[in-house]
Amino acid sequence: MSQSYTPEFKKKIVRLHIEEGRTYKSITAEYGVSKASISKWCAEFSEECHTKAQQNPDAPNDLELMKENLRLRKELEEAKRRISS
Repeated sequence: MSQSYTPEFKKKIVRLHIEEGRTYKSITAEYGVSKASISKWCAEFSEECHTKAQQNPDAPNDLELMKENLRLRKELEEAKRRISS
């Protein structure tokens, strides 16, 4: 029987992958969600963001914001490493 997940849980999993850069493998190990499900949810999220972007091209979409957040986190970690060295 297939597992049913809430939209909030799916969004959390997508954020772990996109925003935090977690691999499917690590998410699967921690949450017991199949790689196929994670891939499907990420694709659905990307499509949703694309649709929103078409409706309002001037507004930043969730996917862009998540990617920028990941980039900024990496920059912050790099700066912290340089300071502590």
